[in-house]
Amino acid sequence: MPLGLLAIAIGGFGIGLTEFVIMGLLPEVAADFGVTEPVAGWLISGYALTVVAGGVGLTAAVARADRKRVLLGLMGLFIAGNMLSALASGYEVMLAGRIVAALAHGAFFGVGSVVAASLVAPERKAGAIAMMFAGLTTSNVLGVPFGTFIGQQFGWRATFWVITVIGVVAMAGVAVLVPRPRAETAPVRLREEVAAFAHSQVWFSLLLTVLGYGGMFGAFTYIAFTLTEVSGFAASAVPWLLVLFGVGLFAGNLLGGRAADRWRPDPTLAVVLTALTVVLTVFALTATSQVMTVVSLALMGAFGFATVPGLQMRIMNYAGRAETLASGANIAAFNLGNALGAWLGGVTIGAGLGFTSPIWAGAGVTLAGLAVLGVAARFAVRREHALV
Repeated sequence: MPLGLLAIAIGGFGIGLTEFVIMGLLPEVAADFGVTEPVAGWLISGYALTVVAGGVGLTAAVARADRKRVLLGLMGLFIAGNMLSALASGYEVMLAGRIVAALAHGAFFGVGSVVAASLVAPERKAGAIAMMFAGLTTSNVLGVPFGTFIGQQFGWRATFWVITVIGVVAMAGVAVLVPRPRAETAPVRLREEVAAFAHSQVWFSLLLTVLGYGGMFGAFTYIAFTLTEVSGFAASAVPWLLVLFGVGLFAGNLLGGRAADRWRPDPTLAVVLTALTVVLTVFALTATSQVMTVVSLALMGAFGFATVPGLQMRIMNYAGRAETLASGANIAAFNLGNALGAWLGGVTIGAGLGFTSPIWAGAGVTLAGLAVLGVAARFAVRREHALV
């Protein structure tokens, strides 16, 4: 494995921790600031919406810049945002810190995907992207449960101070291990990057990402409440249940990357999205059973994140040389899906439908993503026939 991949994965670990750890701490944060669960949920959806803006806007702004310097600058922004969250005196300041940290997220993974793919042979690109996202999944296996435990024992602010330190370590890793681009590599002009969006399959890919990933995230956003209020687990068990979910994420990400390299993205995504829809439906029906909840939680993580390498490779394949902005836009689409899922979950809870309602909403969103994949595949076949 190229050491540059390891460095990017370290950065992904820190960013993933920032994005996901708040879910396990949402009850404590809501109580501390005196806000309702749906209002506290904006710390998640607000972060996700900011990633959308950062993923497109910042990536476009740095498309022609030295990618190593870009990654270092983004990690600096990430560190500043987490420090602000740790020092927050009120809900509004906390939300501001989340927004600052989120600005770095989309561009980091967008540029990082391109760098990761450039470090390996063409037939291993999806696997390299999966390795980059392994940092994100590892943050769920190890970081999120540990961060949740720290927050419950020492206060949620302590968790964000730990994340800040991890950000400093990640920044050093990028500085030392990520190689600079070869001098003979000509940068793609912004006009060429934007031109990629004239391809209908790029837009299909973005919509597919929003729905295919948003369904899982919507179900996961309020998972702490589902586990304690529906399944009957003690609050102290939540971090360890998140470990199980994280193991599923880690395994699903790596297997999804291998499958996308071997069978191409579309067939892999069709199988994975079908399985995820079934898992979410079963989870919603059996959430009162602790045994079934444990099984469903692991499978939800596995199939949910198995979509990521394929979704990222799909848009990069159709974007051609203009892959940097398209990659960043797809990271934005992931987080637009996060925001959509979190918003739908908050709406269903606010409507009095209970803490299993976000899971039902997630199943519906994922099913819609599967339908979009079917339409996109038909359009792709028609285009191929038209070119023959």
